[in-house]
Amino acid sequence: MSAPGPDEQKAPVPFDPRVMQMLVCPLTKTQLTLDREKCELISYAARLAFPIRKGIPLLFVGEARHLTDEEVEARRHPVHDGGTGELS
Repeated sequence: MSAPGPDEQKAPVPFDPRVMQMLVCPLTKTQLTLDREKCELISYAARLAFPIRKGIPLLFVGEARHLTDEEVEARRHPVHDGGTGELS
């Protein structure tokens, strides 16, 4: 199986919000956060980012990348995007 190309990972993530409420981190069982820009589901508790490929979340630790200290710190001190309530 080949690694996904750059365009494949940048495709829009077609996620139903109801599905997001059901998905949890396989390690910590905590809620995941969708990062549409990077096509990942983030577990801040486990410090892991799980990829989404072709609209399918790969919730396997072996597929996840480790979050950097900067990514975790940015979550603790969010920067707002002009008052819309969404975090950037």
